[in-house]
Amino acid sequence: MEKTNTDLLFFPARSGRASEDVALQLEAAIVGGTFEPGTSLPSERALQEQFGTGRGVIREAISALRQKGLVEVRKGAKGGAYVRQLEVANVSESLALFLRQHHVGTQDLIEFRESVDRTITLLAVSRGSDADKRALVQGAEELEREVRGDQPDLTRVAEMDRELNLMLARMADNPIFEWIMRAVQLGFSSHDYALYEDQGFAAKTVDNWTETARAIASGDPMRALNSIGFHYSLLRRRVTEREGERPMRRASENNG
Repeated sequence: MEKTNTDLLFFPARSGRASEDVALQLEAAIVGGTFEPGTSLPSERALQEQFGTGRGVIREAISALRQKGLVEVRKGAKGGAYVRQLEVANVSESLALFLRQHHVGTQDLIEFRESVDRTITLLAVSRGSDADKRALVQGAEELEREVRGDQPDLTRVAEMDRELNLMLARMADNPIFEWIMRAVQLGFSSHDYALYEDQGFAAKTVDNWTETARAIASGDPMRALNSIGFHYSLLRRRVTEREGERPMRRASENNG
């Protein structure tokens, strides 16, 4: 006996675009919470009866949902199409891949990131808890000590910088900012890490991180925004320098 009652749950699929229509109705049911993560969709036979279509149409629709990451297809006695729990990491990774595939320009990305960071910073000042602000200052000071050490571990430095950015995004108390920040970190964090490859830029970057964190912790939005502006000024300079170095390196390699 069918476990899920599909009576009046779906409308018959439109002819000419049946698989697309089935997929859209199923997607709406999933997103709307009719089918919760971890639960199975009705069987192929039940869906065929509800939509008034053949098995091929249902399978095409399930395949489309699978490509979107909404369902997973399991085999065996308890097989079928099961609703997936969409994780933040999956969404961020997809956005990161999209940005990289479309060859977003470095300066365009920096401009976007600066505008987002300014908004996040203002929200962090007003919404961040005292504990979060202390943790941000502590994290920035630890990053500074690591960079100023005798032999800084650049892998550890990169991870600490990434975590500070995510911490700041979480303090905005708006999950969308965190998702966007995760996507940017996944796809383009190498631009930030370039700041730590040069000792001069690295020292200024960690000084500024500490200044930014302390300004946020003290509830001083203008001081914090000035620090954000300085960070992106450094980043633009460093990226411009690196882009100018690459042709010279290739030329020297060719001469050799």
